Amino acid sequence: MSCKAGQRHHPIRIRQPRLSETLPGIGRPPVTFRVALPVPDLSEWRQPPSGISGVWIFDSGHTGPEIVVTAMVHGNEYAGGWALENFRRRELVPSAGRLTLILANLHAFDRFDATDPVLARHVDEDLNRLWHPTRLAGRDHSVELDRARVLQPLIARADLLLDLHSTLWPSEPLFIVPPRQRSVELGCALAEGDNLPPTVLTDLGHQGGSRLIEHAHFMAAGGTGRSCLLEAGSHWEPATVQVMENAIMRLIAQAETIHLRGQATDATREAELAVVTDNIIARHTDFSFVQSWEGGVIIPKAGTPLAHDGEDLIYTPYDECMLIMPNLRPRRGQLAVRLARRTAAPLRS
Repeated sequence: MSCKAGQRHHPIRIRQPRLSETLPGIGRPPVTFRVALPVPDLSEWRQPPSGISGVWIFDSGHTGPEIVVTAMVHGNEYAGGWALENFRRRELVPSAGRLTLILANLHAFDRFDATDPVLARHVDEDLNRLWHPTRLAGRDHSVELDRARVLQPLIARADLLLDLHSTLWPSEPLFIVPPRQRSVELGCALAEGDNLPPTVLTDLGHQGGSRLIEHAHFMAAGGTGRSCLLEAGSHWEPATVQVMENAIMRLIAQAETIHLRGQATDATREAELAVVTDNIIARHTDFSFVQSWEGGVIIPKAGTPLAHDGEDLIYTPYDECMLIMPNLRPRRGQLAVRLARRTAAPLRS
């Protein structure tokens, strides 16, 4: 990698109202989402042997790592429900340690309606913004916050956490890890396996609150807990379930060596590391991309127009700029896209 790779050549925002005449945006694309994946039957998760709704535990009886796999933190992302239900039926017990499977937001899932599939993301608030100690220990209550408090002891004991997600808009699958070397190692160990996405992204978090992978157990400077989020593909596609199952299988198979040594015993390729440099927030209600970008695309040249935001034009700030999960219909104040650059070395704690 060149020493100049990732350096900024161009400002991100330039006030150029006249450019809108020659560089129109795509406007607000119609909301027509394809629901190709049927709703799973999750009835066995309502009153499981663990005594906690949505939680199944498989204990090997031997000393080993605590593996926790979470899914449906957002209720409409039920590809994760399919993946975990398939593993529950198989009763896959690890050779050592304990495997805990968690369907996090069944309350939101129960609201799913294929005619308005986005509605079931949450009931009161985003469950993936509630994991800071001040929120968990506070006096506020909501469906999601109360649920986070129930699950918190299970999360706090995890040696290895894999949090399964999917995307609303088209995007290449990728792993996302918090800025801790031990979690970067987990992401890389998973990404080096067959039939799994190669990209491991470290990002800037979300201004709305701490995600599950940023729970204090995984962020503590002297801790050992490792966390990783998988964006496995589009919400309601069968292929997304397969990517999730591949990741779970690799995690279980490699858990002991990842926990003890920070790496897998086999690697079919080298992980591709990337770091988010900028979160682009929509400042106006008429935010519009210049084309329907897909997540994971790499823009070769700095200064390439990406979007309109009011009278601002948004550009790529450096060569080889990666677009992370563009939101083609962002509301004012909402994250529209993240910009990332590839890096030759993991981010150190």
